[in-house]
Amino acid sequence: MPHLSLKNWIPYKFDKEFCYWLNTFNEPFTAPFFDDTISRCKRLAYAHASFKPVSHVEMLNEWSDGLDYLEPTAFIFHISRCGSTLVSQLLATTDEHITLSEVPFFDDLLRLPFQNTVFDETDVSGLLRAAIRFYGQKRTGREQHLFIKTDSWHILFYQQLRALYPHVPFILIYRSPDEVLTSHLKIPGMQAVPGLIEPRVFGFNPDEITYNRPDIYVAQVLEKYLEQYQHVLNTDSNCLLLNYNEGPMAMINKIAAFTNTTISQEVLAIMSQRSQYHSKRPNEAFTEELRPQRLTYINRAMGLYDELEALVLK
Repeated sequence: MPHLSLKNWIPYKFDKEFCYWLNTFNEPFTAPFFDDTISRCKRLAYAHASFKPVSHVEMLNEWSDGLDYLEPTAFIFHISRCGSTLVSQLLATTDEHITLSEVPFFDDLLRLPFQNTVFDETDVSGLLRAAIRFYGQKRTGREQHLFIKTDSWHILFYQQLRALYPHVPFILIYRSPDEVLTSHLKIPGMQAVPGLIEPRVFGFNPDEITYNRPDIYVAQVLEKYLEQYQHVLNTDSNCLLLNYNEGPMAMINKIAAFTNTTISQEVLAIMSQRSQYHSKRPNEAFTEELRPQRLTYINRAMGLYDELEALVLK
């Protein structure tokens, strides 16, 4: 298949050894999460075709050769509910940026060895690089930078991702764990549901999980994230640590400086206006939640947070 016929196409779903493909029809990747973009493109695809394009996963590598794509400008890691969605929304306000926010297909690939022993880390790394090329295609010709916001648990794949992209800046966003915990107890994310993501991803023994205490489970997940943050910061100089408390525009300015990304004053003004509204509900003005009551089972995560804060002050 000539590469020109693959323009705008992405592999969006993985099933066993097969990829399902979707035409994005030049739709901008500006939704808070990539699931929303997929849903929008599916509606367009169903209006134009009555079949589902499918290929063997091995075709990813072959078909990605010759695509006109951007290499990642930065990976944005986060511990969830810490401002990363708004940051990605702000980065997406200009058509010079491709911003990929929690792409399900990338997660499918990274977690593949936990579900199918036929695939190992080497297989996954090759497939992931090829998939990123498809998602990072230059579709308008104005694109200059590619930002990839990961799922929160992808920080636990740090070594694999760093080996794949040794020179790409990694952005690490975090927030006080008690505030993150409170948010998840109100509206749980995938990582807040015990066992929904393979426990081995977090280094948990499935037999030792307290499935009826999601509050304790979230606290333990946050411990894993913050432990990994400390490891990364102590071993990798190409990382930028950002605290939610700095505010969205301060984070944007630091990311731009760290990644050598030029953002015009006009675009910064648009970003500043957008930053006043909710990351997932752009028409709703943002308001801070009340600070939660301190709970004993979050103490270790809070201690790790304090240690990260101390690293910043060094």
